[in-house]
Amino acid sequence: MRDSHLVEWTVVVEKVSVCGYPDLVDGNGRFKEERMLELNLEGKVALVTGGSEGIGKGVAWKLAEEGCSVAICARRDDVLQAAAQEIRDATDGAVLAVQADVTKAEDIDRFVSTAIETYGGVDILVNNAGRSAGFPFEDATDEIWLEDFDLKFWAAVRGSRSALPSMKERGGGSIINVTHPGGKAPGGGSVPTSISRAAGIAFTKALSHDCASYGIRVNTVCLTNIKTAQGVRAWEGSGSDLSYDAWCEEQGKDIPLGRLGEASEVGDLVAFLVSERAGFITGASVNIDGGTSHVV
Repeated sequence: MRDSHLVEWTVVVEKVSVCGYPDLVDGNGRFKEERMLELNLEGKVALVTGGSEGIGKGVAWKLAEEGCSVAICARRDDVLQAAAQEIRDATDGAVLAVQADVTKAEDIDRFVSTAIETYGGVDILVNNAGRSAGFPFEDATDEIWLEDFDLKFWAAVRGSRSALPSMKERGGGSIINVTHPGGKAPGGGSVPTSISRAAGIAFTKALSHDCASYGIRVNTVCLTNIKTAQGVRAWEGSGSDLSYDAWCEEQGKDIPLGRLGEASEVGDLVAFLVSERAGFITGASVNIDGGTSHVV
């Protein structure tokens, strides 16, 4: 009589083969676990805006860890250079740091062109630069609106426009726009951030259609409740007697998963989405918020 476990394995292997992944099992019908986890990002060139701290740094770190040659940019050169060196030391990866203000079109073009000159092209672009800016409508001046759109929406538009020719030349690529679940269901006191993020989500879907025929995938990661440098500054300015870790623990109590997320977890998600393992995913919006959002 055949062992029931062997029957189960046979069925699974047949399903894997049908799905076009016979390389995931060995000659004995056992899963090659290491193959399932490989993202095959070695040798790819990845650009991350706002990469000096917080989420951007976490994403750049993960991509360098996976074998990408990484370029990061930010406004504050001292913080940027320190982050680049920290990532190099931890990952042994190639990390290019370019001081740039992504609200300026010429700075974005210089960032992308410097990365291309250094690494030979672009495979991955993560439009991450941004900060929270939520106000009641009547408190948000034209200046606040324009600054927010320049930083979050126009920076993504211009960065994508600058990187796309290289991606086309290389036969494909991946763009990730970092947005917010509030762009899907804006609440009170959330302008202009919720509106600029809604524009970013719509931009992602539109661009995904225009780029698909070139093998370029475009997705958005909608995040909130993540530990960031902005959160550290909020803790410092709160006057709380709690340590930072205790403060974060308190902040996480109302989140369904019971904690704040880590920048490294955003990096894990982004690395998957830009990899060949997500090769049939484009125009998608993925929440990473600990279950807080009421929209998918």
